[in-house]
Amino acid sequence: MNGRFWARHAWTGGAQAGAPGPGTPGAGVSGSGGSDPLESGLLIEVTDGRITALRPGGEPGDAVVLDGLVLPGLANAHSHAFHRALRGETQVGGGTFWTWRETMYRAAAALDPDTYLDLATAVYAEMALAGITCVGEFHYLHHAPGGTPYADPNVMGEALVEAAARAGIRITLLDTCYLSSGFGAPPDATQARFSDGTAHAWAERAEALAVALDKHPHAVAGAAVHSVRAVPADQLAVVAAWAEGRLAPIHAHLSEQPAENEGCVEAYGVTPTRLLADHGVLGPRATAVHATHLTGDDVALLGGSATTVCMCPTTERDLADGIGPAKDLQLAGSRLTLGSDSHAVIDLFEEARGMELDERLRTRRRGHWSADELLRAATGDGHASLGWPEAGRIEVGAVADLVTVSLDSVRTVTPRPRPETAVFAATAADVRDVVVGGRLVVRHGAHRLVPDVPAALRRAVGRLWAS
Repeated sequence: MNGRFWARHAWTGGAQAGAPGPGTPGAGVSGSGGSDPLESGLLIEVTDGRITALRPGGEPGDAVVLDGLVLPGLANAHSHAFHRALRGETQVGGGTFWTWRETMYRAAAALDPDTYLDLATAVYAEMALAGITCVGEFHYLHHAPGGTPYADPNVMGEALVEAAARAGIRITLLDTCYLSSGFGAPPDATQARFSDGTAHAWAERAEALAVALDKHPHAVAGAAVHSVRAVPADQLAVVAAWAEGRLAPIHAHLSEQPAENEGCVEAYGVTPTRLLADHGVLGPRATAVHATHLTGDDVALLGGSATTVCMCPTTERDLADGIGPAKDLQLAGSRLTLGSDSHAVIDLFEEARGMELDERLRTRRRGHWSADELLRAATGDGHASLGWPEAGRIEVGAVADLVTVSLDSVRTVTPRPRPETAVFAATAADVRDVVVGGRLVVRHGAHRLVPDVPAALRRAVGRLWAS
């Protein structure tokens, strides 16, 4: 897509206008090299979906005016689209992660390719309204109820890819290996539709899907290990080898619950982090999701292997999972990204400030990350973890993803525009415009491809629970 956009205020993270930024996504700190991370009156020229020129200090002319604080597109690095149907359901009463999971399984059992397409389209449209231009979909709902493959064994994954296209965002489909109900036990009745039987069978199906995704410019194929509970140790290397062969991102739920750690030590004599490391899952293209209950050695393994860690604060607190050692992981060498996971809310600003505020509660100190660092986790580093290193930055050569945050709502009105306003005050409701690859998907708070997103969500969620 081609076009010209004029940003009244734009957060460039310190990148020089008119020139490419740092070669490594997220490298450096805000303002490094002496440049201001905010530009005023920035004209952004786009050709074939990429930023080709940045010209600060001018007037809009015939450009599309983005009137507020313009950020790079946000990356939701961890999503389970069908979990959106649980919002308002699982918050009733008390319980634990394990009781929440039973309600989640009921939702999973009710989905088919048609209902999944409708639900995911609405959910991804909600993400677009929140400023999310790329989603990492952790996809394990593969087969029909009972585990029988559909005639097209990848029809559920293809529904997610089509849903992202209809909503106007990019997707990294993290096809998930899920073989066991827990440390070698067979899948239960609901989990049977998640399983391919063996990792080799998973890899064969995942490869067929990846080949199909190669034809979709808005999609990237990746891999995922659901957890060390769900993938036996002798199967892990197969998943890692498939991802390595494709140079694809690989993600894994890690140490979300103490029971997972205890079961892993009992079964294998090592922590989940050590098990993943020993079987080749960790590394620069890997992302550990949650990483909540870690030992010091686990932190060193993750950081030393340059494994990214995706924090999902709104889900982690909704499920009473705990607060992970995010700052320790960063200091050890891990990049940090953010995800909305179960979609208790879909709001990357809330995830960003949640990571900082949780760390304040854990340590009783303020200011662990700057607003620039938190925005980088939500933008450039998130995109890189999903296999889109060219996205998430406002600089020449980057994918033209732009998000306008209003500066005149009751939450964001301020005498001086600054990134702190977006991180510590704004919500998803303050997103006004969203450009994805040069295409204007959201304008003045309205989705241009899915005209009534609340109605679409109401229909899709209602249809699921009525089935």
